[in-house]
Amino acid sequence: MHLLQVSVSKEEAEMAGFCLLRLILAVAALTVCTAQRRLSPSVLHEKSGVVCLNGGTSLLSPSGRHMLCFCPDGFSGSNCERDESVSCFDGLGLQYRGPVSKSESGRECLEWDSESVRGIGAYPKNHGPGRHNYCRNPDYSRRPWCYVRTGARIVKEDCDIPRCAKDHGSGSLTGAQSGWQCGQREERNMKVVGGALSTVERHPWMAAVFSRSARGRSFTCGGSLISPCWVLTAAHCFPDGTKTSLHKLSVFVGKNAINETDAQREQELRVSELFIHEHFDNTDGNYNNDIALLKIRSPDGHCAKESSSVKTVCIPEAHQSLSAGTSCEVTGYGREQEGLWYYSQYLREAKVNLLSQDVCSSKEYYDSMFTDNMLCAGSPDWSADACKGDSGGPLVCRVRERVFLFGVVSWGEGCSRQFRPGVYTKVSNYYNWILEKTGLLSLS
Repeated sequence: MHLLQVSVSKEEAEMAGFCLLRLILAVAALTVCTAQRRLSPSVLHEKSGVVCLNGGTSLLSPSGRHMLCFCPDGFSGSNCERDESVSCFDGLGLQYRGPVSKSESGRECLEWDSESVRGIGAYPKNHGPGRHNYCRNPDYSRRPWCYVRTGARIVKEDCDIPRCAKDHGSGSLTGAQSGWQCGQREERNMKVVGGALSTVERHPWMAAVFSRSARGRSFTCGGSLISPCWVLTAAHCFPDGTKTSLHKLSVFVGKNAINETDAQREQELRVSELFIHEHFDNTDGNYNNDIALLKIRSPDGHCAKESSSVKTVCIPEAHQSLSAGTSCEVTGYGREQEGLWYYSQYLREAKVNLLSQDVCSSKEYYDSMFTDNMLCAGSPDWSADACKGDSGGPLVCRVRERVFLFGVVSWGEGCSRQFRPGVYTKVSNYYNWILEKTGLLSLS
């Protein structure tokens, strides 16, 4: 039996292999549905241990190994990590996904998942922001940055990326668009026995909500200034819900004491709109989705004006969280301790530490009363806590050079009780809700 022998040149073999590969890719392309909607860069599609970003889909080999990513329109890169339409950044640039890969000094950025970057302990897990070297802001710095090599050292440098121009067509301006920088404050405070008597310059985003009745005007709740025109507070502060009479409400910012007037510091604003979360529920007595927004205007139609005592606080990105044990601050004009019938005259602050979700929802603490829309915090010796009258006020945590609003004072059992830490609305769960209701372009 004779076998037919065919002589094939090297060039012909290479061409045949190339054609076969193109055929495989063409067939695969017909079977892969490219995502039409751009997903958040934090949404990852993992296939065979390789990550395709921004809605990209992984093409697998017959053995199940990743071959390449099919990217949605407008995205490119081996992992669809580059947004071709982005040429500037908003706020702190937390959502920047553009293609710039050089620092301000002109140095080429290092790969985020390279051994040299991971070797300095920067991102030991999940390859950091991705398998690329594009400028990003994963740690709440002041702008997008990257690691570069200078001689034998690896250092962090900001990237040369412009801020996006103001959107003059928007009815609401972010703090950044109005020339404000969120999360900035003076660092002085006055200590008193049993706690901290604070100045409003240390918490310039602190807002005080008042309501007017036949008996006069009275303090209702705290709040946080998140943009010149918007205050974030708790839904349970408004028992009449959407039927609340807005003309009876007023908001003060820059206020040091609830029963004193300081014309040099404070500003009084009216409430033109109230948004209470659609799924606010107190059926189980735990104030789930306890969050509300107030749109504020001065009598002459302007929003709050920035000063040393009036500034905005930053809002964390959607579903961002901090590790248990992180030190944060809660502020308010509430009662100084459980059992007192009167509120604190002056703004006060307390240092508290975040507790893990597992601890907060354990049987020793709040069990099923505690939901994923909440976080809890207390001091190690249970001596500091939010108390009655602090509702709606801010729980803020410092991240790098900015102060972020991670919680809204919501509820708890008593004040400073053992195993009964304060419970706060988890603000990062409502990032998109806040953007939707306010029409703001960003919150940082």
